Amino acid sequence: MTPTSTATERTGSGPALLAVLLPAMLATVIASDMVNLVLPSIGAEFGASEAELAWVVTGFLLTFSVGIPFYGRISDRVSLRRLFAFALLAYAAGSLICALAPDLLVLVLGRIVMGVGAAAIPVLSIIAVTRLMPEDKRGMGIGVVSAAAGIGTAAGPAVGGGIGQSLGWPALFWLMLAVACVLLPVTLRVLPGGAPAGAERFDLPGGILLGLGAGLILFGITQAQVAGLTAPTSWGSLVVAIVAIALFGWRTARSAQPFIPPALFTHQIYRAGVVVAFLAMIINLGGLVFVPLLVVDVNGLEPGAGALVMIPAGVAVAIVSPLIGRLADHTGTRLLVLTGLAAVGVFALFLSTFAGGTSAIPAGVGIFGLSVGFVCVMTPIISAVASALPADQVGAGLGILQGAQFLGAGTGPALFGVLVTARQQSGSGAINPLHSGHEGAAFSDVFLAMAVVVIPALITTFRMHSTPAPAGPPRPADSSACPPG
Repeated sequence: MTPTSTATERTGSGPALLAVLLPAMLATVIASDMVNLVLPSIGAEFGASEAELAWVVTGFLLTFSVGIPFYGRISDRVSLRRLFAFALLAYAAGSLICALAPDLLVLVLGRIVMGVGAAAIPVLSIIAVTRLMPEDKRGMGIGVVSAAAGIGTAAGPAVGGGIGQSLGWPALFWLMLAVACVLLPVTLRVLPGGAPAGAERFDLPGGILLGLGAGLILFGITQAQVAGLTAPTSWGSLVVAIVAIALFGWRTARSAQPFIPPALFTHQIYRAGVVVAFLAMIINLGGLVFVPLLVVDVNGLEPGAGALVMIPAGVAVAIVSPLIGRLADHTGTRLLVLTGLAAVGVFALFLSTFAGGTSAIPAGVGIFGLSVGFVCVMTPIISAVASALPADQVGAGLGILQGAQFLGAGTGPALFGVLVTARQQSGSGAINPLHSGHEGAAFSDVFLAMAVVVIPALITTFRMHSTPAPAGPPRPADSSACPPG
C-alpha cells in the first residue's frame, strides 16, 4: 500500500493538484452568477419575460443542488479522474449549447447541462484534497479551494457584466468552454484513476428521492419569492418535497446499503458541522445578495459600481482562506469557528445599523468582515469533518455537507427576499433601534435577521468537541497512483 502522501506526489504534486482544482472551482462559481447582469440582454434578444428568464439561473441551480450529494456518494465507488473528466465534459457541452442557443429553451437546456457538470467540482475538489494531500497540508488545500470560491463569488457579476456588455452574452459561454477544454487533459494527468478500495453499492432510488426533495425545496422557496407562497407552484413543490424526504427517510431505514449511511451521523463533529455549514451559508449568501442590492437601490450606485463594492471582500477571502486553512491544521476547530461566527454576527449587526446611509463605504466594510468571518467558519469545519470520517464515508459525508451548504445558499436569499418585500410594503421603520433614518430600513431588518441566525450556529459550535478520527478502514492509496503511460 502506498501512503497517501506518496500517492499525491506520483499522481501530481500538491501544487499541480491545486493548479487543477483552483481554476475549476473558480469557473464553476463564476458560472453560477455571471448571467445575472446580462439577463436583460438575453430577454431582449429572445423576447422573454422576467419569469421565463429566471429559468436561466434556476435551471443551473436546481441541477447543481441535486447533483452535489450524488457526486459525493459516487466518489466512494468511481475514480476521481473519471468523475472529474465527466464533469468537465458535461460543463463544456452545456457551455457550447448555451453559446449557440437559438432561443431561450435551448439556453435553459444548456444551463441545466452545465449544472450537471458544475455540481461535481466543489465536492470532488474537497474530496481530492482530503484523499491526495498529506494530512498536515489538508487545511491549507481546503483554504486554497475556498479562496477560489470566494474570488469567483465576487468576480462573477463583474465578469458577466463586463464581458457580456463588450462582447455579448454568448462570449461568456465560449470562455467557460475554453476553460473546460484546457483543464480536461491536465485533469487526466494529475488525478488518480482507480476506484477507492472497499467500495460498496448504494441505494440509487434513495438518492433520487433525496435529490428530488432538495431540488423541490429550493424550487418551492424560489417560487414563493416570485409568485407568493399561495401559488400552486410554491406550496405544491414544498408539499411534494416533504413527501420525497419522508420516503427517503423510510427507505434509508430499510435499505441494507442506504444512500446516506446512518453511521455518518454518529459522529458528533459531523452532525454539528452540517448544521453550522447550513446556517453559515444562509448568512453568507444573504450578504452577497443583499449588500449589492442595498448599494444600488438605496445608495443609488450603478450595477457595475455596486459590483465593485464586493471586490475587497473577494480579495480578502482569497488571501485569508489559505492562511486559515494552514491555521486549522494546527489549532482546534471550535476556537476558529467560534471566532468566525462572532465576526459574522458583529458585522451583520454593523450592516443592520449603518445600512442606507449616505455612503456605500459601510456596506463594503460590512461585507468584507462578514466574508472573512465566513472563511474562518467553513474552512475549519470542512477540514475537521474530512479528518473525523473514516475513509469509506468521506465521499458521502462531504457530499451531504456541501449539499447542506448549497441548500442554505438557495434558501437564505429567498427567505430574506420575502422579508425585504414584506418590510418595504409595510413602510415601517427598522427594528434595530440603532439604525438611523428611514432609508434602507428593510435591508437593516434583513441584516438583523442574519445576526439572529448566528445564535443557533454559536450554540451548536459550543457543543462541538474535538475527537480523534473514528476507527474504520485506513485511507487507501489509490490503485492508480502512477500517472498514465
